[in-house]
Amino acid sequence: MTNQFVKEFKPAEKEGVIQLKQDLPAILKEAFGSEDTYTLWGVTLDKESTDERLDVILVKFIRACSLSFPEARKMLVNTLKWRKEFKADELLTETFDQDLYGSIGYLHGKDKKGRPVCYNFYGDIDQETVFKDVQTFIRWRLQLMEKSVQLVDFINVDATIQVHDYRGASMFGRTANAKAATKELIKLLQDNYPEFLAIKFFVNVPWWGSKIFNLIKPLLPEATIKKFVVCSNSEMMTSLTKIIDQDQLPKVYTGDTEFKQGSVTAAIHAARQQEAKTDETLETTTAASAT
Repeated sequence: MTNQFVKEFKPAEKEGVIQLKQDLPAILKEAFGSEDTYTLWGVTLDKESTDERLDVILVKFIRACSLSFPEARKMLVNTLKWRKEFKADELLTETFDQDLYGSIGYLHGKDKKGRPVCYNFYGDIDQETVFKDVQTFIRWRLQLMEKSVQLVDFINVDATIQVHDYRGASMFGRTANAKAATKELIKLLQDNYPEFLAIKFFVNVPWWGSKIFNLIKPLLPEATIKKFVVCSNSEMMTSLTKIIDQDQLPKVYTGDTEFKQGSVTAAIHAARQQEAKTDETLETTTAASAT
């Protein structure tokens, strides 16, 4: 059976994928100095491959470059070079301080189409601590992206959902390190993870944040704007549950009173600790029943 995403390709997209696929040996040679195959997000880049997941990956580069084969080819080469230089394939095995980063970003549940959801909390955080080492923060955040992509099978799911929470955000701006990290991260995600974002929710946005968004909105590409959902506080749950079933939301959003005390960071951290305990109990129970 043909992959559902491949079936939806438009003629120009099909042609672009064919061109990219046939040129893979030259692309790999340019990126790595060798035509040896490379595995990208669990899929082998091989021009002889009949794996339709490869077509789904390649079409992302075609679409990100407005169906231009030369631009898509250049983007793919640059992505492969970046992965080699950045050692992106090592990200999943790296460890980071979960006490520092665990409550400001994590994966939790899926949306109604089975797409993984990544939550990012940019409001009530200690910028001096979180962004003290810009490169460490960036590698941690890109590890989170790689974990998201691990949950994309390119058969039933081809994209991710993001929720950006700004509760507690200060109107007095960000530190220099926070600005530098954000700028670099945005570029890295745009350049190296094309068309992986299906929807990005902006929740608990303060009034001044909404006004800033309205000012910059005309400057953003229409395709990008279509993926953004900016929610007022009163609209948040209604907007989220149109896409994500309530039982798939983190406890910090579902009204559990035990997670409503103190700052949003404290609530998120408490929720994650409770979820970890639940997972540990389930693993223990399962192990005991198997013996």
